[in-house]
Amino acid sequence: MKFNKWTLGLAAVGAVSMASAVRADEAPKLSQLNTALSNTTISGVVDVGAQYDTGNVHANGAVPPGYVGTTDGFSLNQVIISLDKPIDETPWASGYHVDLNYGQDTVGAGYGPIRQAYVALVTPVGNGIDWKAGVFDNIIGYEGNTLSANPNYTHSYGYDVEPTTLVGLLGTYKICNEVSVSAGLANADYDTDNVSDKTILGAVTFTAPDSWGWAKGASLTAGVNQGYGKESQDNYYAGLTLPTPIAALKVGFSADVVSVANASTFPSNPHNDSTWIVGAYGSFQATDKLSLNLRGEYADGGLYVPRGEELTGTVQYNLWANVISRVELRWDHLDSGAYYGEGLSSNDRFNGARGDAFLLAFNVAYTF
Repeated sequence: MKFNKWTLGLAAVGAVSMASAVRADEAPKLSQLNTALSNTTISGVVDVGAQYDTGNVHANGAVPPGYVGTTDGFSLNQVIISLDKPIDETPWASGYHVDLNYGQDTVGAGYGPIRQAYVALVTPVGNGIDWKAGVFDNIIGYEGNTLSANPNYTHSYGYDVEPTTLVGLLGTYKICNEVSVSAGLANADYDTDNVSDKTILGAVTFTAPDSWGWAKGASLTAGVNQGYGKESQDNYYAGLTLPTPIAALKVGFSADVVSVANASTFPSNPHNDSTWIVGAYGSFQATDKLSLNLRGEYADGGLYVPRGEELTGTVQYNLWANVISRVELRWDHLDSGAYYGEGLSSNDRFNGARGDAFLLAFNVAYTF
């Protein structure tokens, strides 16, 4: 450790002790560090699971879209560590957000374990424009990238066809308490052949006011990702979350349409270059700790997911503090396309017959 000559002289004549000199020398650095970190919060999730696939090995290696972790075994799904300095109420506020994720169900944009890393800025125009510059989660979709925050444990078909994270610039403006809009520009894909390609982002959200009675808080979102990926993929999304006159019951609906300008890399889909998926959700909060969640979907087109449907039921019971624990049963059925093989004879497996897949899963996630 280096000391200035004045401090060493005082210590030599006994005016100060060397221990106090050390503390005095460190104090400014520690003060600067504490000041820089005083508004930063650390949070995260540790998410683990166990999946039992009743078919053991799927025919032809086919696995339904949305499966999490190890198909038939134990898995470390996600370890998420988040650093956050939120923006304040000042006109030119700034902050940042970082999500590091590890495990078998992680996403990113080609920057190692980084899922999100953006600078948050506010421009005092009108009601204020909130900006994100860097890597951020996609703005469309009924489900998000954090497993424990979704109503069900496994992912939906809709989630499986949507981009997960994007690299670019996103602006959000709150027109009024009920309506907000987002728009941005991002790289088409970190692995694209043409680095000049860009993705156009846009979404509008309407939230029902208190005057709507039992429907207050209902949320309707419509959005688009245009020009994502090597195949110039366009994603169109609409989602609705709706309370009901029964306070404990909420329902939701989602619709995804995926269109690809060049579907040459999808030989199983030679006559139709698009896929559409519709989904319905139901959530019943039986007690403070017990909730029941149901999801049903139908997919058609075969671009990214086969033609078929899935039905998922999830029982969640929060027995321990800061912990969610879930048991889930999922059924996937194929109407056509690559088959799963559950319940098929050995001959059927080689004749492209329709098949079913059943999954029983257990999930525990600790949030800190």
